[in-house]
Amino acid sequence: MSRLNSFHLAPALWREPFVLDGEEARHLTRVLRARVGDTVRLFDGRGRWGFFRIERIGKRDAGLGLLEEHAEPAPAFPLVLAVGWSKGLRRGFLLEKAVELGASAVWFWQAARSQGEVPEDGKEAWERQLIAAAKQCGAVWLPEIRTFAGPGDVVRAAEGMASKVLCWEREDARLVDPDALATRQGCVAVLGPEGGLEDREARAFMEHGFTPVGLGPRILRFETAATFVLSLHLWAASGR
Repeated sequence: MSRLNSFHLAPALWREPFVLDGEEARHLTRVLRARVGDTVRLFDGRGRWGFFRIERIGKRDAGLGLLEEHAEPAPAFPLVLAVGWSKGLRRGFLLEKAVELGASAVWFWQAARSQGEVPEDGKEAWERQLIAAAKQCGAVWLPEIRTFAGPGDVVRAAEGMASKVLCWEREDARLVDPDALATRQGCVAVLGPEGGLEDREARAFMEHGFTPVGLGPRILRFETAATFVLSLHLWAASGR
């Protein structure tokens, strides 16, 4: 059977009667021109997914009948990327790779060298980017996005995490150990913004248990560094 088109249905709406509306319904009915009787795949971003038959197509929504439902457990080795706020031009790439490579959460925090101010709340556009990536790659878990005013807030949010690493372009920093990124009690990996961390920010993290690690001999863009960390985590977690 060919791969079915996937659509996102928010967890709060995952109930009888199943109704798809908004942008997802428009894509289903106007772009794909689906018909009553067609089968589609839905996921809620929190591990639930299933196959549905289209039972009704309205002007602004579509009614669906559940054929079969599945649940995928939460990631066994959760990884949080805490990324210094940077240019929006490449933020979409980071969010896309966070979905494809299995990040549990992405935290944007205000850094001294951030370009612009991190918003207090996440943006709908970010969720749309996560959903689009999940639909493309088949993921059923979406990373949680949070925003923080500075290092102190990140430190407090990371309490209880088994592993805390600070990705810092310091010359004497030891290359990151992939196993430190894949622990059952979770890992939070801090990355600076475009332009890097200031010394005082790095010290603030290290004073609260973050281990400085290197990512190789070259200075990486923030989205490249994030992709590198995500790839190492996936590799380490896959071998467990």
